[in-house]
Amino acid sequence: MGSGDGAAQMNLLERGLLSKPGSHDEDTGAEDETVLYTASFKEMEDNFVKYQTAQWVLYSLLLILAWGIGLFMLLYLPVRRHILRKDIRSRRLYVTPNAIVYKYRKPVPFPCFGVLKKEKHVLLPSVADVVIEQGYLQSLFGVYSIRIENEGVRRPPSDDVQIQGVAYPGAFRKAVLARLSDIRSDVLSRQVSAIEDVPSLRIGRSSTAWMSPSKSLRHDSFPPSGELMILQKLEEVESSVKRVQTLIEEQHSQTSQSIY
Repeated sequence: MGSGDGAAQMNLLERGLLSKPGSHDEDTGAEDETVLYTASFKEMEDNFVKYQTAQWVLYSLLLILAWGIGLFMLLYLPVRRHILRKDIRSRRLYVTPNAIVYKYRKPVPFPCFGVLKKEKHVLLPSVADVVIEQGYLQSLFGVYSIRIENEGVRRPPSDDVQIQGVAYPGAFRKAVLARLSDIRSDVLSRQVSAIEDVPSLRIGRSSTAWMSPSKSLRHDSFPPSGELMILQKLEEVESSVKRVQTLIEEQHSQTSQSIY
């Protein structure tokens, strides 16, 4: 009973510190941007703090056996929990039409020295995949990690953005992949429309050539593109096939007349 009351008092103290006026992040992170999807951290706050606390206690016990530094880490635990709550409450993760935006601000290890602010923008065309991970200790507390993989082999894996404590990570991954699919389909449609415009340009040039010989000579001075060369070859093959078909029909008619 005593330990439960102590834990309850610690939680009340942490929430009181966090609920002071001006402690909330003033930056909503999405005033001037169109937000397609916003991830939530609120539902995972308690589980995230418990997971980080268990991890901190395990490290502390190991360091007590090694050098005794773990004793100071255990004394620092209430401050650590306060920093974790401030951290996860300040996090903002959302998807815009062009990028994934991740912002947070948390106190430094000694909160009296201020806060650490960070803002990360990941362009959607550079995203290869959104990986959802969960380690053994994370599975005990129901905490997931999201890793945003970058396209290309030149960038090391350490450049991937890793975020812990996201509620409903599957919905966030689905939103990102859906937006990526829309972007790639738009690019593909533009390429197809550009290819379809090439024959129309060829027809326009041929009509103007009949109207103005000088212009036709000027156009012929430029080398044709690869697609126009292919069209010309196809026309030549088609005319050759027609000539062969005509010769075969003539020979067939002559042989039939000789028989009769």
